[in-house]
Amino acid sequence: MLRLTRAPNIAVAALWVDLLREAGIEASVQRYFLSSVAGDLPPDQCLPEIWLRHDAQEAEARALLHALQHLPQRRWLCACGETVEGGFEQCWACGRPMPA
Repeated sequence: MLRLTRAPNIAVAALWVDLLREAGIEASVQRYFLSSVAGDLPPDQCLPEIWLRHDAQEAEARALLHALQHLPQRRWLCACGETVEGGFEQCWACGRPMPA
């Protein structure tokens, strides 16, 4: 077994493990309940960890997580001149929908 990374919280850890499993990489979350003792222990020692069952899958797993963490952000220019970023499909300045 190999520790791949730490996640910032349990929700992100579960998302990452699900993504890895869908790709055929056997992974699990460790330190699942340790966040409850943050304060008694240093907070950075209580973060959930992603572990791989097979060390040989490390490169593939790291590449997959890197791709997930660096998704391109959508950006479009509205007819009113406002630049709209992220997942918005409607301009926040004028309310026009994103062009097709």
